[in-house]
Amino acid sequence: MSLQEVQSTATLLPLEFTPLLKRSRWGGERLGTILHKPIGLEGDYGESWELSDHPEAPTLIASGEYAGCTLSEVIGQNPQAMYGAGTCYSTFPLLIKFIDATDRLSLQVHPDDSHQPHFDARKSGKSEAWVILDAAPDSRIYAGLKAGIGADELRTQLEQGRVEACLHSYPVRPGDCVFIPAGTLHAIGEGILLAEVQQTSDITYRLFDWNRLDQSGQPRPLHVEQAFESINFQRGPVDLLKPQLRQDQEHTIEDLLESSCFTIRRHRAARSLRLPSVNRAQILIVLEGTGQLDCSAESYELTQGKTLLVPAAASDCEIIVESEMTFLEVIPG
Repeated sequence: MSLQEVQSTATLLPLEFTPLLKRSRWGGERLGTILHKPIGLEGDYGESWELSDHPEAPTLIASGEYAGCTLSEVIGQNPQAMYGAGTCYSTFPLLIKFIDATDRLSLQVHPDDSHQPHFDARKSGKSEAWVILDAAPDSRIYAGLKAGIGADELRTQLEQGRVEACLHSYPVRPGDCVFIPAGTLHAIGEGILLAEVQQTSDITYRLFDWNRLDQSGQPRPLHVEQAFESINFQRGPVDLLKPQLRQDQEHTIEDLLESSCFTIRRHRAARSLRLPSVNRAQILIVLEGTGQLDCSAESYELTQGKTLLVPAAASDCEIIVESEMTFLEVIPG
């Protein structure tokens, strides 16, 4: 059905998307074995883009009256129904991914919004947050520079191939959460499966690739000068977030992060609950358990690895818990 055939109404029901599965040298099988994504037999699937309005890689709506449409197309029909009063973006501001890293990812940085006119006026900065779903015993996150490390020291160590001496890193385990503001040098370590919430941008500057060579014996391209221009050398180390706990009988809420870009809450529920109405778009990411979302006489399956977008205009939504659930609630800034 074309958008012209769909009538805009005051109500916009929850939306589910067909994920974009991306293979990578460092990918694995956990997107399929743990998160139930329809991966192939290759065993090298690194990313599942769950919700994307990025113009170069949009996810399509999987079912319902808007099946086959992009998120931008739906927003253009009724932006207030998506965002609520007082907020309007032509492109949805957040991108949701799952990442399976069997090998260490390159050391990289994303520019912040202040660099936008210098690098690409069409794209925003990119802050992101990670929630760890699975990790090997020796898995580590690299997040920021050690205290006192400046541009000169970093450049010296980079030229000698010893950047790791400059980096703040620590082991992680399932449940940990870290916020990587734009301008932070970072890398995901080997053995980690995570959920990523990020601004809708794909600008990445690779500073270092751990002295690795490709199959032809050549190093991967780097973006050294762009990376140095983007790094916030005043930030220093970036540590794990400390969740703020709230509890209501059999429903636990952890406030993981509240930033200008997005808010993340983690819910653990053993019984059914009403989804709080915030007059904003809400993204639900199911990490564990099963259930369904009931909204305006429609039902949506909630299983491990499922992502749903609940527009601001969706009302009277209830989560029916079938087996104890853990899910993230993400609200754009």
